[in-house]
Amino acid sequence: MNEQHTDRQVLRVGVIGIGWAGQQHIEAYRNIDGVEVVALAGMEAGLLAELQGRYGIRDCFAGWEELLELEDLDAVSVAVPTFLHAPIAVAALNRGLHVLSEKPIARNGTEGQQMVDAARRAGRVLDVAFNHRLRGDIQTLKRVIEAGDLGRPYYAKASWLRREGIPMLGSWFTSRDLAGGGPLADIGVHVLDYALHLLGEPKVLSVSASVHSELGPRGRGGNARYTAMDTSLAFDVEDFASAFIRLEGGGTLVLEAGWASYRETEDLMDFTVYGTDGGAELRSVGASNTPVGDLRVFTDKDGVNADYVPAASPGLAHQGVVDSFVGTIRAGAAVWGQHDGSLALTRARVIDACYRSAAEYREVVL
Repeated sequence: MNEQHTDRQVLRVGVIGIGWAGQQHIEAYRNIDGVEVVALAGMEAGLLAELQGRYGIRDCFAGWEELLELEDLDAVSVAVPTFLHAPIAVAALNRGLHVLSEKPIARNGTEGQQMVDAARRAGRVLDVAFNHRLRGDIQTLKRVIEAGDLGRPYYAKASWLRREGIPMLGSWFTSRDLAGGGPLADIGVHVLDYALHLLGEPKVLSVSASVHSELGPRGRGGNARYTAMDTSLAFDVEDFASAFIRLEGGGTLVLEAGWASYRETEDLMDFTVYGTDGGAELRSVGASNTPVGDLRVFTDKDGVNADYVPAASPGLAHQGVVDSFVGTIRAGAAVWGQHDGSLALTRARVIDACYRSAAEYREVVL
């Protein structure tokens, strides 16, 4: 493996997984000077050959193990089903490679801890792709909160809700053994991440959660956009989840994540926060397909209504995630230890606690 990384040398990257997420990584790397995607790994032979030809990629493999054997790699992206995150990431880190993994970090906190431990042993970067915190509207709201316009936030509610959005019924997405969970683990972890990011990363003290599986087991809740309706595996995850989360300092976060429920047709991603001096509401109807949501700030000045609408631009999505990953690698070993996957692991621990709370019908203290 290359031991030194500077902005003067080519950073050689492999991408494992060639679905939608993997292709986002390929495109993002290609937009950065001095970065070359030299290898791909994926099981879809036709698509693998097509991507190799389209991007002029040197090496392609059916198996990820073969890709990791390449001697000139510096880093890999892991964009595969969740059950493969830990084994691939740990193997790559043990080879001395930097790793950018898709979310969630793993199926559970135990596997996530294995990844973090491997990153620390190797002294390499482990990042997880939480791209929604990089939305322009979320970053704008973050600046509003940090500027003190809302005072001290004490209550927040955040959600990502779909009407018919179960990903690939009968695939790994809807198998607890392979995915770790349903919408709470899939899109809910994004909601948890951007909510805690906006609130300044307060420590989660306890959770009380419930999960429901009402539509998926009956073959409902999928559509052409999200599913091929392949029922090869039993549907054994939730299709809707909610959680009441107590935060250090007395704050409260209420979270909802749903793949399928009888609601408006368009997906909704939102965040509402109440503070001692103001509040704010962000609503993105169409969710991730809407570059900029409707953001409003509610406050007053000397007792007079001073509500306003901050200007927000589209964010960088996966490009921002990959830019940050490459920038961290190029910053050198002195900063690599600050990027060991720990933040993503805290998210996994909270999701674990939510599932435990739902299963045991009680509040769980972290």
